[in-house]
Amino acid sequence: MRIENLYDIYLRHPSVVTDTRQLREGDLFFALKGPSFNGNAFAIQALEAGAAYAVIDEAPTDYGAQGNGSTFDAIASLTDRLILVPDVLKTLQDLALHHRRQFNIPFIAITGSNGKTTTKELVHAVLSSTFLTYTTKGNLNNHIGIPLTILSVRPDAEFAVIEMGANHQKEIEGYCRYTLPTHGIITNIGKAHLEGFGGPEGVKKGKGELYDWLRDNGGTVFVLNDSADLRQMSRGIAHIITYGTQDADFTGVVKKETDADTFLNVSITHGAPAGTIHTQPVGDYNLPNVLVAVTIGKHFGVQDSRIYKAIEQYTPSNSRSQLIERDGNHIILDAYNANPSSMRAAIENFAKVPGGFDQKILVLGAMAELGPESLNEHRGIVDLIAQHPWRDVALVGGDFQKIDHPYRRFGDSKEAGHWLSSAGFRNVYLLIKGSRSSKMELVLG
Repeated sequence: MRIENLYDIYLRHPSVVTDTRQLREGDLFFALKGPSFNGNAFAIQALEAGAAYAVIDEAPTDYGAQGNGSTFDAIASLTDRLILVPDVLKTLQDLALHHRRQFNIPFIAITGSNGKTTTKELVHAVLSSTFLTYTTKGNLNNHIGIPLTILSVRPDAEFAVIEMGANHQKEIEGYCRYTLPTHGIITNIGKAHLEGFGGPEGVKKGKGELYDWLRDNGGTVFVLNDSADLRQMSRGIAHIITYGTQDADFTGVVKKETDADTFLNVSITHGAPAGTIHTQPVGDYNLPNVLVAVTIGKHFGVQDSRIYKAIEQYTPSNSRSQLIERDGNHIILDAYNANPSSMRAAIENFAKVPGGFDQKILVLGAMAELGPESLNEHRGIVDLIAQHPWRDVALVGGDFQKIDHPYRRFGDSKEAGHWLSSAGFRNVYLLIKGSRSSKMELVLG
């Protein structure tokens, strides 16, 4: 089937799913395959559950083995709604590209080592205060999630904000081919996915693929001027707008209004009316995320009052820079992901949080996908921890178990949770952070 014909079907059934558990009446089901699953085996089940069509790349040979007790004749009657293609994933991406080409609106792509999702949500909050804006849901930022996000953009869209995650080179380049971004942000270049990227230089090259696309296609980039790496990487791009703490088109700084401040307050110093934005994320490391949201809002003509209000009303979720109050304790839960750069930033920020070190406790999970440098990176985090007299420190799982250190050791987050629950801490500050694989949110039960 030609992609134009499939697009006609999509226009009649514009809700696309890849999981039968999320399927609703009239959806288009794409039968994706992976190392441990084959969506083709659920195609008939999807049709029986109400899917309008199922896109498959394996011709069904035994309908009776796939249905939910249906007769052969009943199942065979569904096959006119099976669409056989050479490769379901490639077809999904091609359909997304065809849909993307129907729009003449800004498509803003966001990638980086840390802060992608928070930046995406802040930018979306600012733009949607004025424009009809579609964006990535949750962290659907890979080769499947990005096409699904593009296909969720409706004809009434005025903006689209697309998050791009990557753990190896050429991945961002591939996403750009069907996203066709007009604007882009690289939040930062840090030590994330070192194993897949092949080291720090590989991270720069891989994330820089977004800049390469925008440079070659006359796009616009929003560049954190505080980063020497990003300044160098963005050279040659026709349209560059800068933000940062100084010497940029838009500037701002962290403002501590009282000694008890935990949430991030940002004082705008140039490019927008002077004032303080009282945000709900914790951590000074979120300053660039707030500044780029202000920058994009100003660039696209959002009223200043709406920019500030949208940022102030944004509430972090999904274990990202959240402040939780429980049993008199102040818990910073930043457990969605971790790499050496973000772990260091979180610890250094926590050290500056109001309160003495005799009130502060670290519960840190191991960092993943660091390759040959993993042990040294974990040792570096232990050395950083040792610079302060914390009340207690618990290190959980992974390579924290393979190195010498004087702190508490736990095999996994559940063990650490049992310890934390039994310790009976009251009126303390806790930082809980780790890679997604560590599931550090389980420490809280």
